[in-house]
Amino acid sequence: MANINWNNGQLITLGVGDTATSNGSLNWGQLYALIFYNSASANTSTNVTVVAGSLPPKIVTVPGTTAQQGLASVVFFNGSDSNTISASILQGETGSQIQAFIASVKMPLDTTGINNVSLQADGQYHAFNKFTRYYTVPASHWYQGTLKSNINQFISIQFKESSAIVNVLNAPDGTTVHVDGLGIAATQNQFKIYTTPASTYSWSVRGDGTQYVWVNADSAQDSQDAAISLQSLSALY
Repeated sequence: MANINWNNGQLITLGVGDTATSNGSLNWGQLYALIFYNSASANTSTNVTVVAGSLPPKIVTVPGTTAQQGLASVVFFNGSDSNTISASILQGETGSQIQAFIASVKMPLDTTGINNVSLQADGQYHAFNKFTRYYTVPASHWYQGTLKSNINQFISIQFKESSAIVNVLNAPDGTTVHVDGLGIAATQNQFKIYTTPASTYSWSVRGDGTQYVWVNADSAQDSQDAAISLQSLSALY
């Protein structure tokens, strides 16, 4: 049973009876996501209890998997609700273990174990593997972003300061993603889920001096062929 200092939002391993707390390190108005991966040795779902300030506890189920090949479970929350958040695995969750980190345009501050890379606006595809975080501050003109993956239900998240989009490629009918929200992140619709049956998805990005971040929320095997690109369109204007 351990109390883990999670102020830097770093990649941690949480076991039965453990609590990780980010205390006072969250920014007012900024949208964050707790990203949980099941890393138990047995195919056992794990319930994680998330508490943000005075908000009621949220029970997050991280589905069981083997060989750490499951998708992430994601919980969004806004620093305006609280600058402190914790995640716990209660006693009685026998054999449970997860890996987790906090993602946003700020987090994690400690990127040990995270592939934290500046996304170049070169129009080239860059590998988008598990535990990868791309970031950029686009100049004040238009760009085109593109995601591609040949794997069913590839999931990633795009962050701006106070909003996020969960993008799901190759989404089969009846796709279920384990994404939820706390407080105003949920009540004010600060995150959206976009699904497409296509293996490639492109969208427009207009630079306005703010940072964009893209985070993989999928498994290692599902990310083998995934890629992201960003291309400047300034020459067209």
